[in-house]
Amino acid sequence: MSARHEKEETGLIEIKDLSVTYEHKKEKLTVLDNVCLNIEKGEFICLLGASGCGKSTLLGAMAGFEKPDGGSIVIDGKAVEKPSINYLTIFQNYGLLPWRTVLKNVELGLEAKKVPKKMRRETAQKYIDLVGLNGTEQKHPYQLSGGMQQRVAIARALAVNPEILFMDEPFGALDAVTRMKLQDDILNICKKEGKTIIFVTHDIEEAIFLADRIVVLDGAQKGIKSIVNIEMPGNRNRTSDDFLLARDKVFEIFHMEQSDMVEYYI
Repeated sequence: MSARHEKEETGLIEIKDLSVTYEHKKEKLTVLDNVCLNIEKGEFICLLGASGCGKSTLLGAMAGFEKPDGGSIVIDGKAVEKPSINYLTIFQNYGLLPWRTVLKNVELGLEAKKVPKKMRRETAQKYIDLVGLNGTEQKHPYQLSGGMQQRVAIARALAVNPEILFMDEPFGALDAVTRMKLQDDILNICKKEGKTIIFVTHDIEEAIFLADRIVVLDGAQKGIKSIVNIEMPGNRNRTSDDFLLARDKVFEIFHMEQSDMVEYYI
């Protein structure tokens, strides 16, 4: 089933007529052009697309790292001008400080907020437990697997209680088994903590498993090609007929040629 996106609604994140260009060899390269998107509080949004389509640029603009050339991004009523501790970004390379222990890495943002030491320690421990790393508090990043390091990065972000988590292909470097486990975990954390998550991926199955809505970006269109509403219930089974049909439909949408943004429900 498909339908044109006809109504404008306000949301936690409101993107209107967003354009981003880069200068390369004295020529301007437009990556995003007149992008519009509203995201509601508590949604899990996947930005899906091939390399170079602008998905990381869009995420970076929402997170305050990219400066748009036109249009606006408003989060919770305030224009985005720079990164904020109220909405944090988790990257593929973890970003842990190698000289700090797991506990001290998770405490980092709390130190920046000048949280008292006792409360800082209690909060950090809460999120270390939440991501399943109890017992690793005094280890350093080099002693942990890639999946465990990414859990530390997630715990560190959650510890400062952000409204939004921006995640830029956070599981891209992990093996398939670890990746699936972390997909399960981030969904449970999202449900438990009530966070809004914007998640960049080029993996169709990952997007279907995680998302409430998939925003498909296309480099040729320099913006949003389609929005796919995933109406399957939670606890999705990757081997079920419904999941496989949804995967095939998104694959078909992903490779369609079109000029106008279309919204789908699957």
